[in-house]
Amino acid sequence: MAYHTLFVCKSCYFSTTQRDYMGERGGKVLFTKLLELHQQWSLKSEFLIAELECISACKRPCAVALTAPNKTSLMFGDLPPLASAADILKLCEKYHSSPDGIVPRNQRPEVLRKGILARIPAPIED
Repeated sequence: MAYHTLFVCKSCYFSTTQRDYMGERGGKVLFTKLLELHQQWSLKSEFLIAELECISACKRPCAVALTAPNKTSLMFGDLPPLASAADILKLCEKYHSSPDGIVPRNQRPEVLRKGILARIPAPIED
């Protein structure tokens, strides 16, 4: 059972100036690339990759979010859909091994060192 989830916005534009690429939204292109890599990924059984209709980062396409129980959730935008899937999975590996979900900027792949949109703390338990 996967306890970590990578959400991918399927509605994101391909870029800030281009809505679609070969008839598909940029987010859908990114989601498809991630699913292809996910098939051979060492953490396949640990991470669910799910598409969302909209993640509300429309001015910062493409956008993804990582979440897991008792971890800080992370959201990133400005991701090139044709070139960032492998780096997103590398970030997921760092997130998976982090006890609190925090992945320091200098430990993230280059494309994910900028573009962080949110860092949402895990719920506080009583």
